[in-house]
Amino acid sequence: MDIHGIRLDDKTRCRHYHNYEDVVAIKFYCCGEYYACIKCHEEMTEHEVEVWPSERQGESGIYCGNCRKEMAVEVYKEQTECPYCAHPFNAGCRFHFPYYFE
Repeated sequence: MDIHGIRLDDKTRCRHYHNYEDVVAIKFYCCGEYYACIKCHEEMTEHEVEVWPSERQGESGIYCGNCRKEMAVEVYKEQTECPYCAHPFNAGCRFHFPYYFE
C-alpha cells in the first residue's frame, strides 16, 4: 500500500500526528490516494480536498498502519480501535471527521 505523508514511520504516523494511537491513513476522495492526514495532503498536493459523500462510505477508505488492513469509511467511523488488530485509534480524530466525511 502506498501511503503519502511527511516523515512517515512504519505505522503511518507523520510529522503532524505521531502519538501511539495515530495509525490511521485516509484515502482522500478527491484523488483516491492515501495520506497520513489532511495536513500532509494539503502540503503535498495542489488540489482541494473533497469529502467522502455519505452514499460512498461503504467503500474502503481507511488503512490501519498497525495491521495494514483496509476498512470501509462507515466501519471506521463507528470504531474506537481497529476491528482487525484492536489497536486503539486516536479519539481526537473524530473532531476532524467533517474535513474528510460528509
